[in-house]
Amino acid sequence: MATIEKDSVSGQNTTGHEWDGIKELNTPLPKWWVYVFWASVVWAIGYWVMMPAWPTLNGYTKGYLGYSSRGELEKDLAEQKKSRSAWLSKIEASDVGAIEKDKDLLRYAMAGGKIAFNENCAPCHGVGGVGAYGYPALADDEWLWGGALAEIEQTIKFGVRNTNSSSRQSEMPKFGADGILKDDQIGQAADYVLSLASKAPAKGSAGETVYTENCAACHAEDGSGNKDLGAPALNNQIWLYKGTKKDIVDQITKPKHGAMPAWTERLDASTIKMLAVYVHNLGGGK
Repeated sequence: MATIEKDSVSGQNTTGHEWDGIKELNTPLPKWWVYVFWASVVWAIGYWVMMPAWPTLNGYTKGYLGYSSRGELEKDLAEQKKSRSAWLSKIEASDVGAIEKDKDLLRYAMAGGKIAFNENCAPCHGVGGVGAYGYPALADDEWLWGGALAEIEQTIKFGVRNTNSSSRQSEMPKFGADGILKDDQIGQAADYVLSLASKAPAKGSAGETVYTENCAACHAEDGSGNKDLGAPALNNQIWLYKGTKKDIVDQITKPKHGAMPAWTERLDASTIKMLAVYVHNLGGGK
């Protein structure tokens, strides 16, 4: 049986336990610690009573206050919607041109458009509209379907090559896969396109002849493109599917065609207008 005795050095009673000649003192806890402990117990009991705390078979205890984090979120969202409604009503009632001319509306539309862009457009076009392979950059003034405000809004609303009856539609012929051009002609056309991109057109070449007869109708004789057809400019170094000779040959042989959803089927009118304004300003406001 453990023997309790008083420690000669500290004057405290021991617990009677001893390990290798070291005796354990029976030192009481500090009073402040005891007070904090009991205050925590009281607080915990009060919390259980006032707040949602315990699971039950059919749910959980609601608490006297009836607090709900979901309810708080819904309340915050309702307040936010109310505070935004005045701005959104103005945006919905205005055309995109009028929004850009109104400093306050423009500032609000740019902020809202950036949020909407990051949530819906950035996965394809990149944050800030930098673009990616197969997805055009929106942070420059090269536009497949036109860079004016109304043109951008139209593209966002109805998209490109989708099932919406108002979507923008175009398709490049499969010059190689369908046997329209022979392999050597495709190579010559690719060489001429590269010469256009380098600002040194190979005039009088076989490639120019192939290009003029088959490509100029959409891409223009000087390679400046045609926004009405969604035909990209070829007289610069901006490439949707890269710009090596092999990439160009592949595109002429069996072209890739991107698609874009009709956002009017997913977003409200005010959000689309804010997106149009934001994208327009990413490209420098053409």
